[in-house]
Amino acid sequence: MLKDQEIEVEGEEGLYEHHRFLAPAGLTPLRVDKYIQTKLEGISRNKIQNGIRAGAVLVDGETIKPNHKLKPGETITILLPKPVAIGESIVPENIPLDIRYEDDDVMVIYKPPGLVVHPGIGHERGTLVNALAWHLQQTDMPVLPGNTPDRPGLVHRIDKDTSGLILIAKNDYAMTHLAKQFFDHTITREYNAIVWGSPDPPVGTIEGALGRDPRFRQLMTVFEEGEGGKESRTHYEVLEDLYYVSLVKCVLETGRTHQIRVHMKHIGHPVFSDDRYGGDSILKGTIFTKYKQFVENCFTICPRQALHARTLGFNHPTTGERMFFDCELPDDMNNLLIKWRSYVAHRKETLGQ
Repeated sequence: MLKDQEIEVEGEEGLYEHHRFLAPAGLTPLRVDKYIQTKLEGISRNKIQNGIRAGAVLVDGETIKPNHKLKPGETITILLPKPVAIGESIVPENIPLDIRYEDDDVMVIYKPPGLVVHPGIGHERGTLVNALAWHLQQTDMPVLPGNTPDRPGLVHRIDKDTSGLILIAKNDYAMTHLAKQFFDHTITREYNAIVWGSPDPPVGTIEGALGRDPRFRQLMTVFEEGEGGKESRTHYEVLEDLYYVSLVKCVLETGRTHQIRVHMKHIGHPVFSDDRYGGDSILKGTIFTKYKQFVENCFTICPRQALHARTLGFNHPTTGERMFFDCELPDDMNNLLIKWRSYVAHRKETLGQ
């Protein structure tokens, strides 16, 4: 039974948190925003009201108005963007951004492989967030959402060596609205991956509790039921079967750290050239020297995990319009496919198939 205390659950990718409270017996009718302020230290009334407007504050599972007065026994849930710890301050840096869309509320940016999303140990400068800080300075918006240096407008993120689209919130309301969409799994996220071998069946869903590997803390792993981890689900479809490798579409239902990379390894088809999860070794093919040299050349063409965040869909925080963005495969992955197609065609020709 829920007592009068908060329950905090870290959300997908660690970028939001979920609180739940039970209004106690004997409570004098009190505005919900004022009550939440008594329960969450340091939260502003404006932030709470943004959450109410965005549908991220519910009472007994229903959306409410800002002037709603709580009654004893009502359950309040609130979803909040979680500050990302990235140090004392963000240093604006004039790093070019490939902006695919921008308005007063959101930005959609293409992140090339190799660009770190936010500062951290070993990457204090030269990140996407540093570039965003510079860009917003030029547009008379010197501070990212939240008005604090640890709130960089991120509602999700992608790995350093993954390419593709990333969504940025430009104000607190947009941040909360988009965080709620991620929490509700209504954001569309489609990836393209080049993986070893040919997944069988060619269309399927990978499920399992995903968490940090207890032996190797830098890696994530799939746990057996009841052993830990958090629910994760990836839907996949083989788009092109090249025998040795396949081009696969992956649709995220949840968004755990390294989810696609771990899930593809889990079913025996690691992402090509993924040095963390075993994709940087020859996992299918012959033992001949010429083949080994061919694969080494492929690793040189695409020296990072062959994973690309291709499609992004969301409801605009202000207009409610459903928006979709798509970006083609980057050159390294495209060239990798061309090389494998040529190899497979030559093999068939040689064998008379």
